[in-house]
Amino acid sequence: MQQTTHLWPNFFIAGAPKTGTTSLYHYLRQHPQIYVSPVKEPCYFASEVRLESFSREFEPIARRKSGRVSQFIQGSMNGVDPGGIVANWEDYLGLFKNVDGQTAIGEASVCYLWSSTAAVNIRARIPDAKIVIILRDPAERAFSQYLQYAANGLVRHSFREHIECSARNSRRVFDALYPFLEYGLYYRQVKAYLEVFPRANIRIYLYEEAWSDPLVFLKRVFEDLNVNPEFTPDVSRRALERRAPRSLTGHYLLTKSGIAPRLKSVAPRAAWDAARSLLFKSHGSLRMCASDRRYLCDYYREDVRKLSLLLNRDLKAWLT
Repeated sequence: MQQTTHLWPNFFIAGAPKTGTTSLYHYLRQHPQIYVSPVKEPCYFASEVRLESFSREFEPIARRKSGRVSQFIQGSMNGVDPGGIVANWEDYLGLFKNVDGQTAIGEASVCYLWSSTAAVNIRARIPDAKIVIILRDPAERAFSQYLQYAANGLVRHSFREHIECSARNSRRVFDALYPFLEYGLYYRQVKAYLEVFPRANIRIYLYEEAWSDPLVFLKRVFEDLNVNPEFTPDVSRRALERRAPRSLTGHYLLTKSGIAPRLKSVAPRAAWDAARSLLFKSHGSLRMCASDRRYLCDYYREDVRKLSLLLNRDLKAWLT
């Protein structure tokens, strides 16, 4: 009887969140020599990212997604990524059952950078793995994540109220407050990977530099993954562009009640697209105010200083 050969990743996009990893994931999928998990963020190697770690509000959503993702893996895995945590090793291997000759095999769980367990867990299973890390001005990263939460109806307070509540929060359960500011404390996170992986296996990019010229950035990533660097993906569309509702409280209540998701599912696409301009602010109006930025610069200052020394990179622009 023929023995089944299991394939698993040889590279990971480890984070950070809100650094363009979703766009990178979709661009990598276009390359004929690259296979990426059809579930973008399985989170398997982050041992602390499990259903029991979610807040009472977030746990039912995470549980439903987890059930859907298991069915998705057992099927053909065609169609829309259902999202969800993959906690079972056999299910995780199933994410890569459709590899067909690709040489670079990867996934993109951005919690891996923040996680205190992922680096060691990946190293134990896949010691030669390549790690891709993108770091962004932590204040801007936090603001971008807040806008995503607001667009998804997960917050009803102002950005300043949200970051102050997050700074005071002592509960270590996954919700809109945690890990929110913690995602931007890069020093310990990067150091953990540098301590367990050979430096040659880790590529660290700065968001502000990388996405200033996407094609140059992608060519470097292709070279790092040992695939044809001359392949040119379509980069005309960026994933997850920032937006925020005109009424935080109204959108939060509509989402929490289930009305907004139901309307979106039954409304014609053209009608929903037209309504979006009325419900959400324009892209150009979404800016962090100076006082909020000063608050976050002070919050992250020492961490940025240590990271700058660790990487031997000038990161002063993150603190102005």
